Amino acid sequence: MRFLKRYFITGLLIWLPLVATVWVLAVLARTLGSLVPSFLSPEALFGIAIPGFELVLVLVVILTTGLFCANFIGRAILSRWESLLGRIPLVRSIYNSVKQVSDTVFAPNGQAFREAVLVQYPRQGAWTIGFLTGTPCTEIAALLDGDFVSVYVPTTPNPTSGFFLMMPRTDVQVLDMSVETALKYIVSMGVVVPPALPPQTQMDLPAVESPDGRSH
Repeated sequence: MRFLKRYFITGLLIWLPLVATVWVLAVLARTLGSLVPSFLSPEALFGIAIPGFELVLVLVVILTTGLFCANFIGRAILSRWESLLGRIPLVRSIYNSVKQVSDTVFAPNGQAFREAVLVQYPRQGAWTIGFLTGTPCTEIAALLDGDFVSVYVPTTPNPTSGFFLMMPRTDVQVLDMSVETALKYIVSMGVVVPPALPPQTQMDLPAVESPDGRSH
């Protein structure tokens, strides 16, 4: 029985990541495909079913939108569209919240998840990996004594949930590992160890632009 159990676990460890990856991609493809209205389906356009047509159509629309909004005319139209949405009470709250998060996380010049850091949490002597996200807003910074930074500490194995902390800059150590490597380390619960790096002394945190436009 031990012999069979050993090979069963080995096979499971090989198939589980593959099946999970295929399942996530399939769910994503179905979700994106469901956004296409019925009159743009391949059956309505060509009279035949074309697997993956809706997904390709959504990707083309996203790419075309990005290209269009990259020029002056596109940005002007986008600005008017956002101004219109900003006048609708319920839509305004949802749209602005989602836009702020997406702009912060995905903007090329944003500060979110640009540095993996080492912090003591949830108590002194217990260390965990977090991500530098910026600095406290002006109102909160005025109430804090000293130089503080904003850190996101994800949970494991699901890094999409976590804790937002404002910590003294001196209590945060920047790591040499990339954000992607740090995420793998967190998701694997410490099993996937990052490759060894040359030993270095504690690094200073990079300058982070605060909400009032000043660098710290």
